[in-house]
Amino acid sequence: MSDYIIMTDSSCDLPADLADKMELSVLPLYLDVDGQRYANYLDEREIAFSEIYAKLRTKCPAKTSAVNVNDFMEPMEAALAAGRDILYIGFSSGLSSTYDAGAMAAREMGERYPDRKIYTVDSLCASMGQGLMLYLAWQQKQQGRTIEEVRDYVEANKLHLCHWFTIDDLMFLKRGGRISGATAIVGSMLSIKPVMHVDNAGHLIKVGTARGRKASLKALADHAERLGVDLADQTVFISHGDCLEDANYLAEIMRTRFGVKDVVINYVGPVIGAHSGPGTVALFFLGTER
Repeated sequence: MSDYIIMTDSSCDLPADLADKMELSVLPLYLDVDGQRYANYLDEREIAFSEIYAKLRTKCPAKTSAVNVNDFMEPMEAALAAGRDILYIGFSSGLSSTYDAGAMAAREMGERYPDRKIYTVDSLCASMGQGLMLYLAWQQKQQGRTIEEVRDYVEANKLHLCHWFTIDDLMFLKRGGRISGATAIVGSMLSIKPVMHVDNAGHLIKVGTARGRKASLKALADHAERLGVDLADQTVFISHGDCLEDANYLAEIMRTRFGVKDVVINYVGPVIGAHSGPGTVALFFLGTER
């Protein structure tokens, strides 16, 4: 069996120690906050995620940027030159140009190294949904699956990876152009919380609303009940926008209501968090459909 690596980008929002255990090659995306540019490393080496969220709460201007084709070249070439094949599983093309850049780099590297294998998969996933897809792919690799078998597994299962989340601050949706200013103001006054998911095209879609924070978190679990497959036997991922207490609250619901044993909790990374804002909570699991 050929030696291969799984490559991704930092929008996967995996805990750094887990990404290290999985031996992932992770390219950082970039974030500009208050005039300062940061690389989004999983280990927070340039700036702590809590510090980013503190800045977002003070309404500091923030914008994000994807990696480009050249950013992919060096790590891809290093792996190929060392005799290793590459499976790149990237951030949803419905939300970023990152995957397209990785695919372009892979095509060029394929011409330079025709004897090596390099495959790309558009995960159509985001944040720890992408992270969970990578975790499942890594488990397949651990079981001795070939690079083609892992690629095919991801392609076959990516539209079963459910992303459900709620946003606490409607003003972040307003800034992103997803709701009007009037809707944001009235919704905030009435404590209306949107319930959203990532659809089959990898886009963020508003599905419904809940009245109050606890109700919105319970709504995420309701969707897991409706769509989840053998939840008690799954590893469920939960990400949060600097609101660990709420993530733990949702995790406890998943444990008591569905018998879930394994839950991985981590930050919504700053690249996605700059758009979703503080207080975001997201739930990721395998289901019958997205």
